[in-house]
Amino acid sequence: MNDRIRVLLLFGGRSAEHDVSRVTAVAVARALDPERYEVVPVAITTEGRWLLAEAAQRAIATGPAGLPVAFDIDGELVGDVGELATGRPISAGSGLGPVDVVFPLLHGPYGEDGTVQGLLELADLPYVGSGVVGSAVGMDKVMMKRAFVAAGLPVAASLVHREGHDTVAFADRVEGELGFPCFVKPANMGSSVGVTKAHDRGELDTAIAVALVFDEWVVAEEMVTGREIEVAVLGDDPPTTSVPGEIVPGAEFYDYADKYEDGAAELLIPAPLSAERTNEVRDLAARAFEACRLEAMARVDCFYSDERGFVVNEVNTIPGFTPISMYPRLWEASGLSYPDLLDRLVELAVARHARRTARAGRQRDGH
Repeated sequence: MNDRIRVLLLFGGRSAEHDVSRVTAVAVARALDPERYEVVPVAITTEGRWLLAEAAQRAIATGPAGLPVAFDIDGELVGDVGELATGRPISAGSGLGPVDVVFPLLHGPYGEDGTVQGLLELADLPYVGSGVVGSAVGMDKVMMKRAFVAAGLPVAASLVHREGHDTVAFADRVEGELGFPCFVKPANMGSSVGVTKAHDRGELDTAIAVALVFDEWVVAEEMVTGREIEVAVLGDDPPTTSVPGEIVPGAEFYDYADKYEDGAAELLIPAPLSAERTNEVRDLAARAFEACRLEAMARVDCFYSDERGFVVNEVNTIPGFTPISMYPRLWEASGLSYPDLLDRLVELAVARHARRTARAGRQRDGH
């Protein structure tokens, strides 16, 4: 009899962060205790097909030494995604068998933004991470910023543009109100994909065009000169916070290459801050987490300068779990190992599902 917890590891996805997700999934599979968990890898292709990842299954079966840098996107078609909401592909007919909990490792749109979370709610499956509301707010930089402001958190000045409106007028406002340099970002994207630092009007026009490739909503933000401080958050009532860490970028700013390719950024853990400043940023991280109605896990990113103090930049509801990622490293420095962190996240997922299932209108059939 197999009494291990069956974890469906969901990776890949349709967003521009597809490749990052494949790397993250390997790191999580490597850290899940094989005596406690049976890992069922499911890949989502860039076209949106769900596959039982055969190469990943074989790699996992050989043990940590056999795991690649990134999982391949291949395998048997799981079935129509619409059927997933009824539970049919999960329970029979696809080779998956029943699963106990889903671990979504899908960065960016179509994974971190509440879409997959809503599907898993319909499928009545426990899943790791924030729910639909928190995931959506935490992904959308426009709504995230509004939540921060409503909670009284310090934020950078920003302006918002929607595709179809006057781009020239928007650029004029950015130039006049925010000045240069400034940052231009797609509202719904992570891992610094589509983010540009604009030093003049020509670069600003290009930056807006680049951001619009990834989303119809664009956010321009003033440049905040300061140290980059990050805090990991775990749980939700109340959330607990890790020691803060500091990122010293290897490039002009902490971009995609710094995060996932060349590893040139230097990570200082714990961040060299006074006890007072450490407590302050941990409190801000918890407040940002709660402002966006997040659950289970998030990484909160801030800037710090002596002149301005802390400025909350953003939250990440599915932070990177690669070997060089800040989130697991911050928890290790706080006394929680990578495997123990994953255990805790699975426990939180199962507990939340039980709470929500007990609510009126959410009971299972027969209850």
